[in-house]
Amino acid sequence: MKAIIYIHGKDGNYLEGEQYKKNCNNYDIFGVDYKDYLPWIVQDQIKTVYEKLTIDYEHISIIANSIGAYFAMYALQNCRIEKALLISPILDMERLILDMMQWANVTEDELCKRGQIPTEFGETLSWDYLNFVRKNPIKWGIPTEILYAENDNLTSRATIDTFVASHNANLTVMKDGEHWFHTNEQIAFLDKWMKKAIMNILG
Repeated sequence: MKAIIYIHGKDGNYLEGEQYKKNCNNYDIFGVDYKDYLPWIVQDQIKTVYEKLTIDYEHISIIANSIGAYFAMYALQNCRIEKALLISPILDMERLILDMMQWANVTEDELCKRGQIPTEFGETLSWDYLNFVRKNPIKWGIPTEILYAENDNLTSRATIDTFVASHNANLTVMKDGEHWFHTNEQIAFLDKWMKKAIMNILG
């Protein structure tokens, strides 16, 4: 009995996991239906799905997309996960928050004083969120396959390489790809990568 937990990215939904069934033969896929984007809230929803699956499934892996990868690693870092397939993952949330602060020309002192600061690019910077990330480092020991796009605008290649060098992770890079895999070419590349990654679990 094999299951995959799917954790979507921002503005995604749990039904996206259905599109991956064709790549994951012999696996049942269960999406996590979350709409909040605070890790201390999302973790409970992810863990609830995981704990239910442990009753009936011996083998549990995850597929996570973008910020869903950060949520998955935070919530499941101490759980019995066989393998993680991460698509355009956010691997260093502190680095991303600091980058967004720089894009918005916001200092730590300013964020501390105001608590929350909306930005022109649609994100709200939060002092509580930054502090949470710093106080809750992730220790990730699960075998991981990463699909990264060369033109990812949220996570730098240096961040990806640092993670791969210090974790049990394999990296696949799509040349000229984008953070969101959405064109026919990008989706075909993703499907091929995922099928190979699933086979590596079986192997």
